[in-house]
Amino acid sequence: MTPNENKIRKAFSDKDWQEIRTNDTWSIFKIMAEFVEGYEKLSKIGPCVSIFGSARTQPDNPYYKLAEEIAFKIAGEGYGIISGGGPGIMEAANKGAQKAGGKSVGINIQLPFEQYPNPYIDHDKSITFNYFFVRKTVFIKYSQGFVVLPGGFGTLDEFFEALTLIQTGKIGRFPIILAGKDYWQGLYEWICNTMLTNGNISKEDLELFKLADTADEVVAHINEFYSKYLLKPNF
Repeated sequence: MTPNENKIRKAFSDKDWQEIRTNDTWSIFKIMAEFVEGYEKLSKIGPCVSIFGSARTQPDNPYYKLAEEIAFKIAGEGYGIISGGGPGIMEAANKGAQKAGGKSVGINIQLPFEQYPNPYIDHDKSITFNYFFVRKTVFIKYSQGFVVLPGGFGTLDEFFEALTLIQTGKIGRFPIILAGKDYWQGLYEWICNTMLTNGNISKEDLELFKLADTADEVVAHINEFYSKYLLKPNF
């Protein structure tokens, strides 16, 4: 039982607690405990940018090197860096943040094949979640921007969830940047030529994200955005 689960347990009598533990209600309290831990830790860190991408990307891959450079330069602008805490692009992001002397946060997830936190996360800024939806909520709440490097289903899930929440006005707008035009160009063209052409999004929705090829372009997009808007929580 985690410390936050223990806090919740103390609010109940032994009899009520046993009843809770024997039905689905217990899941609600475990979810609450994960939210509490995430909010307590991340609220103390300050403005951050989240960097997403594949866990399978190797250190000799150009996109690994690009992620590291992007994180280094964003950290140099005074932002903390949040990653998914694992290997690949996530590791590169934390490595770049640490190299720049910036805050390096890892929001890990428990998986059947064991994703271990990478060694470049600050020891007091590593969190491991069991629930994907809690993890994604924490990503969005405490990020002042998303930088999305090449990845798979999980990367696309995070990208499209952020777009959906901004498009529907559930959260305030923040910069979202697809880094690596060669990788993302096909998706961008499909969004324009299929989704937009069929009337499933509006032309204005294309302004919710940008494409970039270099770390300098990514930093320029973030700085341009915040020259017009204030840094603030996303919920």
